Amino acid sequence: MATTTPALNDPDLLPAETGAAPAPASPLVAGWQRLPTVRKAMLAAGALAVLALLAAAFYTLNKPDYRVLYANLSDKDGGAILAQLSQMNVPYKHAEGGRAILVPADRVNDVRMKLASQGLPKGTVAGFELMDQTKLGMTQFQERVTFQRSLEGELTRTILSLSSVADARVHLALPNQNGFFREQQKPSASVVVTLHPGRSLDRTQVAGIVHLVASSVPELDPKAVSVIDQNGTLLSQRPEGDGGIDSRQLEYVRTLERTYQQRILDLLEPVVGRDNVRATVTADIDFSQTESTTEQHRPNQGGEPAAVRSSQTIEENAPGAAGPAGVPGAATNVAPGATTAPINGPGAPVGVVGQGATAVGDARSRREQVVNYEVDKTVSVTRNATGTVRRLSAAVVINHTTVTDKKGGTSTAPLPPEQLQQIQALVREAIGFNGERGDSVNVVNAPFNQPKTEPVQVPWYRDAAVLDTARSLAAPVGLLVVALLVWLLMVRPALKMMQPAPAAAAGGEGAAAGALPAPGSQLEALVAEEVERPGLPQPVHNEPTPEERQLEDARRLARENPVAVANIIKGWISGEGVPA
Repeated sequence: MATTTPALNDPDLLPAETGAAPAPASPLVAGWQRLPTVRKAMLAAGALAVLALLAAAFYTLNKPDYRVLYANLSDKDGGAILAQLSQMNVPYKHAEGGRAILVPADRVNDVRMKLASQGLPKGTVAGFELMDQTKLGMTQFQERVTFQRSLEGELTRTILSLSSVADARVHLALPNQNGFFREQQKPSASVVVTLHPGRSLDRTQVAGIVHLVASSVPELDPKAVSVIDQNGTLLSQRPEGDGGIDSRQLEYVRTLERTYQQRILDLLEPVVGRDNVRATVTADIDFSQTESTTEQHRPNQGGEPAAVRSSQTIEENAPGAAGPAGVPGAATNVAPGATTAPINGPGAPVGVVGQGATAVGDARSRREQVVNYEVDKTVSVTRNATGTVRRLSAAVVINHTTVTDKKGGTSTAPLPPEQLQQIQALVREAIGFNGERGDSVNVVNAPFNQPKTEPVQVPWYRDAAVLDTARSLAAPVGLLVVALLVWLLMVRPALKMMQPAPAAAAGGEGAAAGALPAPGSQLEALVAEEVERPGLPQPVHNEPTPEERQLEDARRLARENPVAVANIIKGWISGEGVPA
């Protein structure tokens, strides 16, 4: 086979018609130009997919986890909450058709407390505005139900104004009234209140709620109103009889016992520890009501002035004619002689005529005086106070103390008797011990039976923290895996094809000198490329075969005259043939 080498000055072999050297192309552009159209599309699509997946993974990792702040809100409360969130610069989202508000999970509790301090959400309770929504054709039953709902809503709003009430519901039972008075039924009402944590309603507040509801419904007796709390405790209890113990007395006993018990715990817990003491106090309270009246009379004291109650004085003086006087006998009939009595001598008794005296007349006189004095009297009325303590009994149990030895081991030991006596003295002082009324205090030191609860070993794949972490990382890890697959299956093969062959990369002397790559450089790369074939055992021979000699000649021709080899291949591709 004879071949002719074309001249080097053939214009078809010149790189440009003008004869000027073309600008050197970058390896990236040259590699891109060497790729087929399908590979170019795959490379572009793979690169865009990888960038999109990486961006989605980055967004997913940095995206905050939103949790529900409040759900089933009314439009009024929802608008107020959104306004406050905007003022606090808290991002939020809507869910469930706008009925729920979501905020970042790490700020849910903080936002709830801030909104609660502002009284949000308030909740909406329909009142008499329901009467404004009357429709044409509404029946009498519907009107009555609407009025009842309106009245219940207004009562609920009023009860919610109390500081201790967080939520309330009012149920009214209004029976239909007929024309027969004897058959009419009385209405009744029930109130359910939800109290704020740590707050309670005293009896006056409960009585106020009962009176409010009873006064708002005609013909409603306060005894027909029941008030309960969120725990189901009936707050509006009344005594069953006048002689029995009512709920107020029982509550007073419980309160008094809790007070004494808390006093004991406050004294002993700093000494023996919080979980090392148990105390119980029993109070015997006297709720009997007694009244006594005492009346005392005291004699008048000698030297003390006495009070005169009444005084009566009678005086009588009646002068009359002289009657017979003297000693009966003959001497009385004799006329009196001359007087012999001295002028200043003592007078004779009345009615008695002295010897030698003459009775001229008879003078009559009478005096009577009655004085009544007040009698000393004291009246005292005594009413015994109800709720007096008749007897107190306190029982205290102290746990054994924990002792640690030198090796770090722990053991329990009883308290010394001296310390028990001190604790008993403290308990007596705490409850106001009174031996005269029969109070008793018993302090016992015993080991507490504290069952050891072994922690439940949860597998790591069931741990809540691990599950939350896995859920949060599932999306970004999946995106990264998809991006890795796209890189390995689409981008990496295309990038390998864009890289030049090793022979072309090494270049010849002209390439080292900065000359343009010869047109046969691609052919040299293909010729110099060593194709990896399966490792079959090669035949052992010393002389090359005819096929090996022809292949070696072709390689040598491509190295020595790459332009001619390039023209030959170009002619083959174009179908023009090779000149002889």
